[in-house]
Amino acid sequence: MKIRLGDLPVTLDTGNLEPNVCPEMVDARSYLVDAAAENLRSGKCLGSGFLGWLNPGEILSSSERARLAACAQRLRDNSDVLLVIGIGGSYLGARAVIEALSDDPDRVVYAGHNVSAHYMTRLRKQLSGKRVAINVISKSGTTTEPAIAFRVMRDLVSEADQARLIVATTDVGEGALLKQARTAGYETFVVPEDIGGRFSVFSASGLIPIAYSGVDIDSLVSGAVRSAAACANPNLSENPAYHYGCARKLLYDQGFVIELLAAFEPRLHFVTKWWKQLFGESEGKDNCGVFPDSMDFSTDLHSLGQYIQQGRRMIFETFIAVEEAEVSLEIPGWEIDSDGMNYLAGKQVNYVNSKIYEAAAMAHREGGTPNMSICLEQLNAETLGALLYFFEIACGVGGLLMGVNPFDQPGVESYKKHMFRLLGKP
Repeated sequence: MKIRLGDLPVTLDTGNLEPNVCPEMVDARSYLVDAAAENLRSGKCLGSGFLGWLNPGEILSSSERARLAACAQRLRDNSDVLLVIGIGGSYLGARAVIEALSDDPDRVVYAGHNVSAHYMTRLRKQLSGKRVAINVISKSGTTTEPAIAFRVMRDLVSEADQARLIVATTDVGEGALLKQARTAGYETFVVPEDIGGRFSVFSASGLIPIAYSGVDIDSLVSGAVRSAAACANPNLSENPAYHYGCARKLLYDQGFVIELLAAFEPRLHFVTKWWKQLFGESEGKDNCGVFPDSMDFSTDLHSLGQYIQQGRRMIFETFIAVEEAEVSLEIPGWEIDSDGMNYLAGKQVNYVNSKIYEAAAMAHREGGTPNMSICLEQLNAETLGALLYFFEIACGVGGLLMGVNPFDQPGVESYKKHMFRLLGKP
């Protein structure tokens, strides 16, 4: 079964889920999906205070988006590189888009997502002699990892330039970072009160670095808005996001407790990392939830392909497939066919990649691993924006189907309590 995302060139293909999940099985649970979606959209669900992401076109006003774009351009005009300091959802969404779409992704670098002295020292050496701008992203300003990184890295911007080249994305009215920004004169943008970090890619948290990287943020948000309209369709046979969320629950109930999101395009590596946090942090609570992991194919076909094919039957897969290549790269013929590859001479590299995807999907299904595919005709700002929102709404509805609050993360606080005790925090 193939379900198109409204009029967008994005399609969910569930053919390789059968016989574990077929359209009739999904339809039989439509009343549960309807209830979850209605509770979500009416604000009657668990975590209803964090639904500001539902309407991506309304997260930023047109005037605020214009201010954001002007700020990103000012930073770009006056620096060689942007250092984004944040952790989790505060940076992963932006990095996913930048790595996938930017023509110059190396112009944006990252800190605050680890506490490695080696990483930060190497990064400082890498940035030595360059004009650096900083976007520090933290609602409170006291999250340990980004706070330490900001202390270590702030002097990469000269004191004379800090007010002009450091931008803080933080709380609207309080917090340590907001206080620092006001004292130092940094321009500030708001981390929305009603949007959790993992759902924040279409807010200022994501859009400042994305705009700096040269990606068209208007097209990105437009794709999300169009996706939101398509995902409002209550008909499961016409709503791929709801269908995906329901299929995941059906597989989970059959003992398929691990989902692998696999892409055949390396530029999507951080999209799969973002997805992993989105679903892991949203569903993994109350001793339940699908465990999300991600793969880079073909690379991981040669490391974990054996397990997927013949290991314990607890895994299902979702593939992201990009149908049209942006570049043309032909395989050359050799006069002496020493490697036996002349049968592919004259064919496009992307053609071979597409056949590897088809072969993996067929083989894994034959081996007992159900899989489905999200197919993008092209990879661009609009289709990626649509895909990210597709996953957000599927996660919200799917988490409610699991019976959990998809919008909190109480377990994350546990390690912090032990960390503060071990560090001797007052």
